[in-house]
Amino acid sequence: MDEEVRIQYLRPEQIAARRRKCPVAYIPLGNLEWHGPHNPLGADTLQAEGLANLCAEKGGGIAFPPLYYGENRHEALMEANSADRIKIAEEMDLPPDNFDIKHHPFSASGQNLNYHKLLLHILAEVESLGFDLGVLVAGHYPLIDHAQAAILIFNKRERRKTGGMLAWACVDYHMVTENYENSPGDHAGGWETSHLMHLHPKTVDLDVYNENSPGVSATKWPVEKSSAEFGKKTFEDAAESVIKEVRHRLDNPELYFQHGMALKQGLWKS
Repeated sequence: MDEEVRIQYLRPEQIAARRRKCPVAYIPLGNLEWHGPHNPLGADTLQAEGLANLCAEKGGGIAFPPLYYGENRHEALMEANSADRIKIAEEMDLPPDNFDIKHHPFSASGQNLNYHKLLLHILAEVESLGFDLGVLVAGHYPLIDHAQAAILIFNKRERRKTGGMLAWACVDYHMVTENYENSPGDHAGGWETSHLMHLHPKTVDLDVYNENSPGVSATKWPVEKSSAEFGKKTFEDAAESVIKEVRHRLDNPELYFQHGMALKQGLWKS
């Protein structure tokens, strides 16, 4: 990157200068999850971090450190409930029941509620640092629902009436549905693998992948056709859409604070 946009590497005066120009904070959300034998376990988080950094670089604002922990480890997790989870555990050299709910101190519902509270805490911390808009960038697809649940609660606080921060959430493939004939997004297929080849090429090894590899959804975007060029293109398309949404929210916060409006997208087109 030409100019540092990550808050953990910036001095206070640098943060203030970037915030004055564009008071938006991008918070990447991910996890640690199986993404085939050919991708790293942090694939979702690395993608969220990459998109957050790119949006801050191209559109202004600051990217916060990614969140790898705290999400539900029993629901919507390949190791816990994928149809081929037994084979995934074998590939990871772990007992399958390591991912059973009995190993967690909280129920599935309790994990969801704890995660929502964590997201609310993070948004409040971001607000305290002077930002007008906090954007939760989901890398693990199921997290977009949890992120949206958190922003709906956050945007309804009494503080919003006295200049409180607006919150929004996005996930890359939702932002480019009109750009690609073939429905965007997958799990460890050509879509995600291409992202990682672009962002962190040394973490991907296509030689260890085969059509029988577990935990891979690649019917729309074949792994064999993955490329860094495609990953770069889809990331840039997603960033362009996110930045348009962000700018409209910064210019019209009162519109998105209205009842039922926090999740609306595409209003910048009108």
